Amino acid sequence: MDRFAAEKEAARAQLSSVESQLRGIKENSLAQAKKIEELEARLAFELAKAKSKAEKAKAEAEVIMAVYRSDAEAAQVQAGEAAETTQTRAHWIAELAKCQSRRETLEEIHARGFNLTDEIIKAKEYEADARALTSSDDDDDDGSKSGSDNKEDLDGEQATLEEN
Repeated sequence: MDRFAAEKEAARAQLSSVESQLRGIKENSLAQAKKIEELEARLAFELAKAKSKAEKAKAEAEVIMAVYRSDAEAAQVQAGEAAETTQTRAHWIAELAKCQSRRETLEEIHARGFNLTDEIIKAKEYEADARALTSSDDDDDDGSKSGSDNKEDLDGEQATLEEN
């Protein structure tokens, strides 16, 4: 009996020791679970904060891209307008050269004794108009119309020259 009592006492001591260890493990487990929850909460907060920053940065980048895109489109429009202006200017420079050549030809014919005073005056007027259009940076419709009128008149001059 004493032996059983001693074994019983040893078993109770062992049980109490195991229960104590189990409580310790349970407390550690609860503490770790609490730490894990705190870390998960902090991680969720940081993740939300990072997502917010990323969305804000994305929105800012889109605004900047829209501004750059509109600037690029405006630059393309300006480049197209500049090209048109250059082409128009080149056209009028060529017209000026034609007018000068016609005037010089008429002056040479006049110098040979033909009376072409009226034609020379008209040629000088056309040349002045062409020179004004050449130096003008404006591309208004009036300039284009006067240029085409001049062309028709100059063609009439050529007919007059051919008749002489």
